[in-house]
Amino acid sequence: MKSHVLKAAGAVLALSAALSPALAEELTIERLYDSPSLTGAAPRALAYSPDGSMLTFLRANEEDQARLDLWAYDVETGEASMLVDSKTLEPDDFELSEEEKALRERKRIASSKGIVQYQWDSQGEQILVPSAGDLFLVNVADKSVRRLTETEGFEYDAKVSPSGGYVSFLRDGTLYAIDLASGREQRLSPRGEGAVSYGTAEFVAQEEMSRYTGNWWSPDDSYVVYTRTDESTVDIIPRFDIAAGDVTVIEQRYPRAGRPNAVVDLFIREPGKRRQVKVEWGASPDTYLARVHWAGAERLFIETVNRDQTELTLSSVDLRSGEVTEVHTEQQPAWINLSDDFRSLDEGFLWTTEETGYRHILRFGKDGEPVQVTSGDWQVLGISAVDKEAGEVYFTANRETPLERHLYKVSYLEPGEPERITEEGRTWSVRMAPDGKSFAGTSQNANTPPQTGLYTADGELITWVAENALDEDHPYAPYLDAHSAPEYGTIEAEDGQVMHYRLIKPYDFEPGKEYPAILQVYGGPHVQRVTNSFTGGSLQYMQQQGYVVFQLDNRGSYNRGKTFEDVIHRQMSDIEVADQLQGVKWLASQDFVDADRIGVSGWSYGGYMTLHLALRAPEGTFGAAVSGAPVTDWSLYDTFYTERYMDTPEGNPEGYESSSVFPYLDDLETPLLMIHGMADDNVTFDNSTRVFAILQEGNKEFEMMTYPGQRHGVGGEGISEHRLGTTMRFLDKYLKAVE
Repeated sequence: MKSHVLKAAGAVLALSAALSPALAEELTIERLYDSPSLTGAAPRALAYSPDGSMLTFLRANEEDQARLDLWAYDVETGEASMLVDSKTLEPDDFELSEEEKALRERKRIASSKGIVQYQWDSQGEQILVPSAGDLFLVNVADKSVRRLTETEGFEYDAKVSPSGGYVSFLRDGTLYAIDLASGREQRLSPRGEGAVSYGTAEFVAQEEMSRYTGNWWSPDDSYVVYTRTDESTVDIIPRFDIAAGDVTVIEQRYPRAGRPNAVVDLFIREPGKRRQVKVEWGASPDTYLARVHWAGAERLFIETVNRDQTELTLSSVDLRSGEVTEVHTEQQPAWINLSDDFRSLDEGFLWTTEETGYRHILRFGKDGEPVQVTSGDWQVLGISAVDKEAGEVYFTANRETPLERHLYKVSYLEPGEPERITEEGRTWSVRMAPDGKSFAGTSQNANTPPQTGLYTADGELITWVAENALDEDHPYAPYLDAHSAPEYGTIEAEDGQVMHYRLIKPYDFEPGKEYPAILQVYGGPHVQRVTNSFTGGSLQYMQQQGYVVFQLDNRGSYNRGKTFEDVIHRQMSDIEVADQLQGVKWLASQDFVDADRIGVSGWSYGGYMTLHLALRAPEGTFGAAVSGAPVTDWSLYDTFYTERYMDTPEGNPEGYESSSVFPYLDDLETPLLMIHGMADDNVTFDNSTRVFAILQEGNKEFEMMTYPGQRHGVGGEGISEHRLGTTMRFLDKYLKAVE
C-alpha cells in the first residue's frame, strides 16, 4: 500500500511559491460556482469541420460559467473567435420543454444553458444550432444566422442529414424534416399521440443505455430509420413536481424494476415516399434496442439486448424486407456493458466486446469470423478513428495505469503491440480529424487544469487551442498558495484485487497533528472517480477547511474489467460497503487522521452508499453522514439499470431485501443529513420520503434539506452554493466540535 504524489505537483508548488503573496485569497463556496470557472478556459464539445480547417467548440461565458457560446478555431491562422453569442438566441429566462429538461438531465448537462449542442453540415459551410426551442443555421463564413423554425412547439433532437439535404427534428413525439433547398417542412413519421411517439428514445434508453436518439439517417440521405416507442405498457408513477410556489402532478411513465418496459419498434423509410418497412427484430417489453449503425448507404446493423442483459446480439438488417440476420452474439454470466465502438470498414467492421474479461477490439471480415486486434489485462475505453489507408485503428485505453486515459494506435490487419501516442502523466480525451492525420487533445492531471491543443497523429503538439496555463493570470492562480497536491495509492481488497485511492491533505498540514477526514464516496458501477484529473474545485475547498479528503474506487466500479465489476452481481451494497470500510480502516490508521472524526458524503449511488455505510459500519466509525438523492430500495429504480446488476425483484428477493436501506434504519446512530430535489425524475423523491417517515416513526433524530423544483442534479444559481454550504455546515458541526 504505497502512496505517491504525482510529479506534476512539483510544478504547481513551484508556481505557487513564485506568485506574489498578495495574490493569495481564500477559496470560498461562492467562488467555486462564480465566473469565470476555476478550471479556466476549457473548451467542450470539440468538433472538426468536414475539411479539417476549423475546430469548433463550446466555451463558458466569462460572466456566466453556466452559459455556453459557440467558438471556432482556425487551424491555419491559429486564431479563435466567437461564432455565436448564445444570448442572441436564448434569453436567460427561457423555459425549456419537459422533453428537453428530461434529455438534459439524462445527458448530465441540466445546469448548462445557451448553446448545449451543435452540428456541422457535410459541406462545412453551415452549423446547426438548436436553441430556445427552435432551430438555426449559422453561416460560418459571415456568421449570419438563418432561422429554420419559429413555432409554438419545441423542436429537439435536431440533426443535419449526412449529405446535407435535410434538417430533421422531433416535435410533439413526431419526426419531421426540413428540406434545406426548398425550406419545406415534411413529416417523416406517423404522428405521435398519447403514449406512442416516433423517433424518440425512451427513458431507460436515455438514462441507462446512453442512447439519446431514436432516429438515424443513412449516409446518402436515401433512408431514415426511426423508432415507434409505445409506453402504454409502462406504469404511470405520479411524480409531484414541487416548486417554490406551486405543485404540478406529472404522470411519468417510469419502468420500475420487475415491471413492464416500453415496446420499441423500428421502421425504415425513404424521405418523400409513404411506404415504411418494419424491422423484424422481435420487439417486446423484454428486449432492448441498444444501438443502430449505418455501415455505408446500404448496410444497416442493430444491437439488441435481452431483458436479463446477459446476451447482446449484433444483427444486419435487410432494407427491403426488414428481416434481420444475426452476425455475432456476446454472452456474459453477470451482465453486458454497451459501447459505441462499431466502425465500418470497406470489408467488414471493427467492434469491441468484453468476451475476454476486458473490453478489446475485434475485426470482422467478409466471412463474419472475428479476429482479435487488441488483448491484455487492460480496457479499451473507446475507438476514436479508423485510418483505412494505413489499416490502423486509433483508440483510447488505460493500458499503463487505470488512473489515466491515453490514445493508442494499432494495425487491425496485422495486430501487434499498440503504440501509445499521448504523453504519460495526464488523462486525455481526443477528437480525431476527419482525415485521421491529427487530433484535438484535451489533457489534465491532478494539479493541472484541462489544456487543449492540436496534435499530429503521432502526438506532436502543433499549436495550442486553449493552453489554459496555470500562470498568474489564471482564475485559479489566487488560490494556488492553498492548493494541496493529491496523493494516490492502492489498497488490496479481500480477494486480492487492487483498489485505487486519492487522498488530499490540508494545505497547511502539520506532521504530528490529527485532522478530521471526509470520505467522498460514489462506489457504484459504470463510474470511476479516482483518476489523474484536475482537483481544483470542491475537494480543494474541503481540504482548505482543515479536512483530509479521501476517495476510493471499490470493486464494482468501472474501467477495471469484468472480474473487478461482476463481484456485486445480485448483491449490491455488500462488496462495496466492505471495500469502503476497509478503506476507512486504513484511513483511520494514519497518524494524521483523528479516527473519531471521520465523515462520509455522497450523491446518487454515493448517497445510497452513504446510508449503508452509516447504518452498517461498526459503531463510532463515522461522526457524520450526508446522503444526497439516494436510491433507498432498488425496487423503486428503473428496469435497465437495476435488473442489469440485481435481476428482478421476483428473481432475487433476498438480494433486493439486503440491498435496501430499510432493514437497517433501526440501527441509525450516526448523525445524518439527507438532501433531495423535490422534482427528481430519476431517483424519485419517494426514495427519501419513505426513509423520512420510518425514521420519524422510530423517533430517530436526523436532518433533511429538500430543494423545490430541483431534479436529480440539484444545482444552478445560488442552489449549488446552498447545497455545498449546507453539507459543510453539517459536517463541521459534528466533526469540528472538539478540536
